[in-house]
Order: sequence, then structure tokens, then C-alpha cells
Amino acid sequence: MNSENLWEAKNREEPGHSARYMARFAALGAEGVDLEGEARLADALLARSSRILDAGCGMGRIGGALARRGHQVLGMDLDAELVAAAGKDYPDVDWRLGDLTDLSLPGETFDLIVCAGNVLTFLVPGTARTVLTHFRYHLAPDGRAVVGFGAGRGYDFANFFRDVQDAGLHVSGRFSTWQLHPFTQESDFLVALLDQPTAAD
Repeated sequence: MNSENLWEAKNREEPGHSARYMARFAALGAEGVDLEGEARLADALLARSSRILDAGCGMGRIGGALARRGHQVLGMDLDAELVAAAGKDYPDVDWRLGDLTDLSLPGETFDLIVCAGNVLTFLVPGTARTVLTHFRYHLAPDGRAVVGFGAGRGYDFANFFRDVQDAGLHVSGRFSTWQLHPFTQESDFLVALLDQPTAAD
């Protein structure tokens, strides 16, 4: 797509935004903050050596952690600076530059698609359903997707659930943290586990 998404707009309006983003996470890691909660949950959902798409991989924080756990990871992001950093830190992982709204990997399917870090909220408004549909096309028959993002970022949870349904996916779990605390109407963060619908759904 040619439309500028909200991450690209941020970088245009605030030069150096991507570098500051990476520096912030480096500082958090140096302080001992847990930066692998998403990866631990993803790992728990999978058999060893599973195939994973890190959708909106950024600088490889999650995909790199999953690769260290023995999974086959493909990471994709449209920020060339972040993808370059991922390649430097995790050179054995397949990192690719690309826009999730145009996601097309012919012949490639995944046991799990991870979309964390508020990625969906940075998309061009109105394109999340397209991205979720691409996810469905790239899931293995028993594959799942796990998506996490916060409230107050212009993409309401109710709209997300409608987009999931319209994309032909099924919500099999709703949580408020990557540690699987229950999701309620008051939750300000959502972690959704998605899969292909069955006849029973």
C-alpha cells in the first residue's frame, strides 16, 4: 500500500524516532526489565522447532528470543533501520523488509504468528482487517496467531474483534497481559489468541 502508516508518520515528524525506540529498550534491558514475556508465551504454545512469523518484528526482540529457543523464525517489518538492527543482533534469523498490509509469502505457512508491540495500532487506519486476513492465509492448518496491543491508541478492542471475525479467524482466548491474566471490560491491554474456525464455531 502507498498510504503512510502511523509508524512512518512518526519517523517523518520526529527524525531519530526509531533510534530512540531502540535505545529505550536497550536501557530497559540494562535495568533488568523483563523483555521476553511475549516470547515465553509464544514458546509455550508451540512444539520445538516450530515455524513462526514475527509480524512487525522491529529490532528482533521477540523473534530473536524465539530463535534462541530453537524455533524457525521469519521476521518482517517496514522500518529498515529496525530490520537492520535485528539482522545485526540475530544474524541467523530470516529478517525481511515488508509491509504487513501487503503480506504475501507464497508457499510459506506458520505454526504461530506473533504480532506484539502495538503493531496493529500503527497500521494505516482501516487496514487491520486486511492484515488479519493475510495472517489467516499464512497459518498452517493447526496454526494460531497471538496479537497484543493497548487501549487508547485509536484502535478499539471492539473493532479488533469485528475485524477478526471479518477476516475469518476465531478468538480462542482473551487476556489482559502476556502472563494470561483475565481480560475484562476494564482492561487496558489485550492479548488475543486466534485460530482458524472449526465447524463447531
